[in-house]
Amino acid sequence: MSMNKKPDNEKIISYASGTKAGEDLLNEIKKIKQETVDIPLIIGGKQLKTDEVVEVRCPHNHACILARVHVANSEQVLKAVDVALQAHAHWASLDWQYRVAIFMKAADLLSQKERMRHVAATMMNLSKNPYEAENDVAELIDFFRFNAFFVQQISTENPNQGKHEMNRLDWRPLEGFVFAVSPFNFYSLGGNLSATSAMLGNVVLWKPATNAAFANYEIMKLLTYAGLPSGVINFVPFRSKHADVLLKHPDFAGLHFTGSYETLVKLWMDIAKYIPKYKNFPRIVGETGGKDFIFVHHSADVRHAAMNIIRGGFESQGQKCSAASRIYIPKSMWNAMKTLLKDELSKITYGAVDDFHNFMGAVIDEDAFNKVVSYIRYAQSNPDYEIISGGTYDKTKGWFVAPTLIKTNNPQGKLMSEEIFGPVVTIFVYDDDKYEEMLQLCDSTSPYGLTGSIFATDREAITTAETILRYSAGNFYINDKPTGSVVGRQPFGGARHSGTNDKTGLWLSLLRWVNPRALKETTTPVYEWKRNYMEDSQVDSN
Repeated sequence: MSMNKKPDNEKIISYASGTKAGEDLLNEIKKIKQETVDIPLIIGGKQLKTDEVVEVRCPHNHACILARVHVANSEQVLKAVDVALQAHAHWASLDWQYRVAIFMKAADLLSQKERMRHVAATMMNLSKNPYEAENDVAELIDFFRFNAFFVQQISTENPNQGKHEMNRLDWRPLEGFVFAVSPFNFYSLGGNLSATSAMLGNVVLWKPATNAAFANYEIMKLLTYAGLPSGVINFVPFRSKHADVLLKHPDFAGLHFTGSYETLVKLWMDIAKYIPKYKNFPRIVGETGGKDFIFVHHSADVRHAAMNIIRGGFESQGQKCSAASRIYIPKSMWNAMKTLLKDELSKITYGAVDDFHNFMGAVIDEDAFNKVVSYIRYAQSNPDYEIISGGTYDKTKGWFVAPTLIKTNNPQGKLMSEEIFGPVVTIFVYDDDKYEEMLQLCDSTSPYGLTGSIFATDREAITTAETILRYSAGNFYINDKPTGSVVGRQPFGGARHSGTNDKTGLWLSLLRWVNPRALKETTTPVYEWKRNYMEDSQVDSN
């Protein structure tokens, strides 16, 4: 197999009213509503039931139980490790072509035959509208195809050759197992976090977020259908308290994580505690959260900035680590911006995502609902904040929070510095002549460094922002919202408290999952141990 050309990004399907795609999608959603799926553990290709079962409910209609997920105990988690390690030798010995062929097949299946099922599952499980769910599924197709291309690039790279020698690299997988922990908010991350290291010959224990297990289970079934050998990726939902049995295992080789900053810190500290137990120093790849900004300069196009604030802040209910959460608006623009945002936000509808008129769905579960609501209530009771739009919420049928826009007079307050992970956007209005000062404040306000945007038509203002905000965002957008990175085009990741910035969607992230060996073969024999300088010669001592 040879992939000479980098893949093209998967084309996005429109589900507009009256299209066949829209009808097919609604029919698939109807099927999902009619059954509750029993989701087992999948260890070594075998389905296992457990004594603990957790319900996965549809966020926008929590009376609808999508699935009952079997949850592993410590003994079953360790069994998954044993099975993975048994699969390691054969999987690691396969040529890269045979491994990536499986994921290329999965991409093709997902692009065609399995697409509607996965888009529908993402909509119902994550409460995403058709556009967001379609992009999520297309992103996983891109991850499979681009990562296969990157595996070829890496696997065929060799060092320089010298005279009478042959040099090559053995791109070995890590020695042991990889622990993959995926979040609820992106279906595609479930597939990417579990599959990326596997493409390079690693074996994986995959812990999906339980509240996203319905959509993630579809990925596991897809990979099995595409021919993934038993034991290479093991699908094991379990309680966080059982993670310790993995982290103290001597064959623990790596953590591939997306989730909260606090959880990554705890895992990292536990890993550090067990370092002497391990055969190798483990690899840690982590992406956590963000307090992502949109900074508007007075030269910006007001309507263009406003539309990006709405899309960047409220698509997927703000449940993106890249979602626009804090906004800086110049005073000269505020009245026009306020009027425009209030008018447009009043038109936004939210509810069941299979009603294609709705722009938003619900937040993922009651815990998320309670957290988001706590920030709204804090703002309502604090004189530093003014609710401009929204501020309402209702969990009677689903976990719904209205798109909420808040103005603050405290640029370093709670709502400007803490990650909320919901449809709450906070604005600070600054004096036009304090542009650079406010950029410095933007840089220092939050501990995160994931994404951010600058809106301006003044090139000097853009350049100034790029310079001052250099470390405040791993993905920096100019005249665009800070969300929607595309595989191969905007490699994604941030630093500071946002993670290790290994850049998914680029070959850089794949290098973390290989442990290369250099091999030198000499082609001519040597029959003398002496070096040339030792040979007799006439030396003029004068």
